Amino acid sequence: MIKVVSKHYVKEGKVEEFIENARKMVEATLKEEGCISYGLFQDENDPKILTFIEEWEDTEALERHKTTEHFTSIVPILKSLDEKPGDLNIYKKLI
Repeated sequence: MIKVVSKHYVKEGKVEEFIENARKMVEATLKEEGCISYGLFQDENDPKILTFIEEWEDTEALERHKTTEHFTSIVPILKSLDEKPGDLNIYKKLI
């Protein structure tokens, strides 16, 4: 199993636009083969920090996700709403 944590620091006044686009990404991604879970979370102390937390069956499923139409069309929009580069961590389950 692979877990992905993708943290975004969204520009002031762009949080709702980010969430609207992320909603489309989440809805489409949850239908993908190999997707165990996929959601967007908001930091309780800073509402401009939005984080995707994802679970995938394996690396191959994650790589297929990166080639989907919704990924290639929505991710550039989301990145344009970030005020600075985010953090991306990919974890493999050990125990």
